[in-house]
Amino acid sequence: MIRAEHITKVYRKGEQEVHALDGVTLHIKPGEFVSIMGPSGSGKSTLMHILGCLDKPTGGTYLLDGTEVSTLDDRALSRIRCEKVGFVFQSFNLLAQEDVLHNVEIPMLYYGVRRKDRLSRARDIVRSVGLEDRINHIPSELSGGETQRVAIGRALVNDPAIVLADEPTGNLDTKTGEDIMKLFREINERGKTVIVVTHESEIASHSNRIIRMRDGNIVDHDGQP
Repeated sequence: MIRAEHITKVYRKGEQEVHALDGVTLHIKPGEFVSIMGPSGSGKSTLMHILGCLDKPTGGTYLLDGTEVSTLDDRALSRIRCEKVGFVFQSFNLLAQEDVLHNVEIPMLYYGVRRKDRLSRARDIVRSVGLEDRINHIPSELSGGETQRVAIGRALVNDPAIVLADEPTGNLDTKTGEDIMKLFREINERGKTVIVVTHESEIASHSNRIIRMRDGNIVDHDGQP
């Protein structure tokens, strides 16, 4: 599913170069549940952006489901993102004035899916994340856990092969965070590859493999690569 070989990412700040990633090699098989851990500045979020085709590496090669994506242009990257990857963020990123149903259906608009089919698919997804009784509520009427479930539903609606979550429990209390990680486990058991970026060992413990990063590189693996 994912083959990243010798990935580097260099940012320029004036005349200074910042090496965010320093030769990362990472393989993730279809259907894995992986956590990427590391302190602030370790490179884990930069790596997530590259794995999710939100950014391109400075060097190295990256194959996503057999496609070399490290050299694609922005339009091609956008298409890969829509087809292959669902994103879940710490800050939820929902539309404040839209209800649960319409927040979940939004990614399908980019495919030109008919409205009837969009709403049917969105209702199924809302039900699958446990929010059927909140389907007509807007985000301000939801709890933090419910809001994150909406964001997860939106990530799933285009049936991506990979779900990428960046600190998905960072704005949630401990109990709610545990519930959200159990939902990711269920999603993984349905056949999705799940990658969670976190700095919390309790959150990472829900995955089958933990990858630890420091200073722009992978320093340790727990579990089978």
